[in-house]
Amino acid sequence: MKLSMKTTLLPFAICACAAPALAAPASVMVSDCWVRMLPGDLPSGGYFSVMNMSDKSIDLTDVETDAFGMAMLHQTQRNGSTSTMVMVDKATVPANGTLKFAPGGYHLMLEKPKQPLKVGMSIPMTFSFGDGEKVASQCRVKGAGAMSN
Repeated sequence: MKLSMKTTLLPFAICACAAPALAAPASVMVSDCWVRMLPGDLPSGGYFSVMNMSDKSIDLTDVETDAFGMAMLHQTQRNGSTSTMVMVDKATVPANGTLKFAPGGYHLMLEKPKQPLKVGMSIPMTFSFGDGEKVASQCRVKGAGAMSN
């Protein structure tokens, strides 16, 4: 029986392609991401949970999305009966813990939408951390009355 080169190399090619890629396991996970759409030119708010599965705290330092001209980390701070929204450079996720971005606390301030938002649409976002790790997530758009995912 005569074997051709194609027949001989085929099993090798299949084995080489099936080898798993070696990648470092992710130490953070973003879940429950949603965006509150507000009317007119008002900025939208972004909310999500970040889970840190490592034994060291990690800082969320940036969020990027092509859907908006600006995405900034903010925190609502209360002083007696007044509250203000303050831009922050980072939000620390505790070791083996979760940090929730929710109405009345940490949130994303999303300004200058590049296209009209519609309830139910999905917006891709990339979350960047102080150790260089990046995590992509899809965030569902909800109406102005939404308070949680």
